Amino acid sequence: MPPPKPGVIPLAPLKLGDIFGGAFSTLGRYWKQLFGIGAAVYGGAVVIMAVTALIGYSAVSGHLHRVVSLSAEEDPVPSDVVPMVVAFGIVWLVAMITFAVATAMMYATVPTVLQEAVLGRPTTFSLIWRRAWSRVPAVFGTVVLTCLIAVIPMVLMVVGFFALIIGAITLSQGDGIVLWTVLGFLGALATAPLAIWLWVKFSLAPSAVVFEGQSPVAALRRSSQLVRGDWWRILGISLLAFALAGAASYMIQVPFSFLGMFSGVIGGATLDEDPNPAAIIFAMSGYLVIMALGQLIGQFISATFPQLVTGLLYVDRRMRTENLGPALAEAAAVPPQYGPQYGP
Repeated sequence: MPPPKPGVIPLAPLKLGDIFGGAFSTLGRYWKQLFGIGAAVYGGAVVIMAVTALIGYSAVSGHLHRVVSLSAEEDPVPSDVVPMVVAFGIVWLVAMITFAVATAMMYATVPTVLQEAVLGRPTTFSLIWRRAWSRVPAVFGTVVLTCLIAVIPMVLMVVGFFALIIGAITLSQGDGIVLWTVLGFLGALATAPLAIWLWVKFSLAPSAVVFEGQSPVAALRRSSQLVRGDWWRILGISLLAFALAGAASYMIQVPFSFLGMFSGVIGGATLDEDPNPAAIIFAMSGYLVIMALGQLIGQFISATFPQLVTGLLYVDRRMRTENLGPALAEAAAVPPQYGPQYGP
């Protein structure tokens, strides 16, 4: 007798086809909630970034004009360079925080939707928004802790890359440049396996935050417990999900790139022989908007589909190790307003 299937997956240990079929089914059934929240958070992030960039540009426009108008023989003065560097740093920091919060919201939204999708229940945008937003601080903490795992190999890779670039520009063959290049790349290669192992070990933590109401640290421990004994399978399925999402994101962005290039050519034809920066930005505004829209849709796919697969891996591990299937079947038979959450 086949296992019950009230929602997007059968309530039994999942095969590869069940996981990816469930992810696609969830996208098909709950696309309004997922895309609506994705458009709201990433669109809001783009607006915040645009406003921040405009404020930063207005604050340093005089310095920028003076630097751009310098001849090749003239060097910019520190009084012009320092404000521009500070403005760029502030804009970059706001961008990082804004997109981190937007990503945390999507990481909270996907498991929230899966809670209903697995049980086959309808839901609304407002309900998903409220429940996901309440878990954003914990998910944000989990994402930050998980991202810190990759800091060491990334820093070492950047050190090696910049040492290589400096050596190529200066044509220096000194021992210092060679040493830093070798240490950077070899250090990154040496620490990357540990970072990958820890990333997979903690990959189910955002789902544990939403499904079980765990704190960030408790969610990391919970993920480690669930991944134990199935590390390689989770790695393979996760990489396949990221590859599919990356391919889909690329295919979506290709037509936007062509449209953006066409718009950029038209805008560039309107420029004078000696345009100022404001005129260049205005002429390229169509290109920037089209490319931002393509990036927005691509980012939505990249942030949603892999997390759907990860959330279903979380459910699968609990069905395999904790016999969660009967509890889910019982929960699916209860009306939504009275339905129990399937926590620990």
